[in-house]
Amino acid sequence: MSRARTASTDRERLLVVLERVAIVLASLALSIGLIIALSGYFTARDSADVSGAASGPGRAFADLGDAQLRTGQARPAYNSDPPTSGAHFPEPVTRDGARLNDDQLLEVLASGDVVISYGGRSPPPGLQALARAVAGPFTPALAAAGQAVILARRPGTAGLIGLAWTHIIYVSAADDPALEQFARFWLGRGVPRH
Repeated sequence: MSRARTASTDRERLLVVLERVAIVLASLALSIGLIIALSGYFTARDSADVSGAASGPGRAFADLGDAQLRTGQARPAYNSDPPTSGAHFPEPVTRDGARLNDDQLLEVLASGDVVISYGGRSPPPGLQALARAVAGPFTPALAAAGQAVILARRPGTAGLIGLAWTHIIYVSAADDPALEQFARFWLGRGVPRH
């Protein structure tokens, strides 16, 4: 009888242990479910300014990063024309009203500058006044600091194109309020730093 009793006691102990393990696993599963639910709740309410992502005026494009290309590296495909983000050769902008290549454009957009492109030989009426009202007169130092509104010739452009890091806006004239709103909102933002 003692063997039968020992086997019965061992089974009871085993059942108690299994019951406790089941309770611990169920509690753990509920805790994980609660953590996942709360994570989704708070993620959905995350502020754009806190997370690094910003939504604002203009059409948004996926951020292709701001990696610096080295001599011999192939240029990547960009997801907008003109490009608003992506790998490039670092090349500063030293004067306003010039035609910018993609490297110069991406360099200043990454820094936080806003570029407004126009199609003619000189800026259309009101554009220089708008740029000065938003950021003051252009200087290379201001551009390097990401605080300039840079006017750039882009032959073939109809109207005006406002460019910021991962954002673009098309307007017909400098007096369109959307252009000033775009420039004021994006100036100084550039590549999100986490």
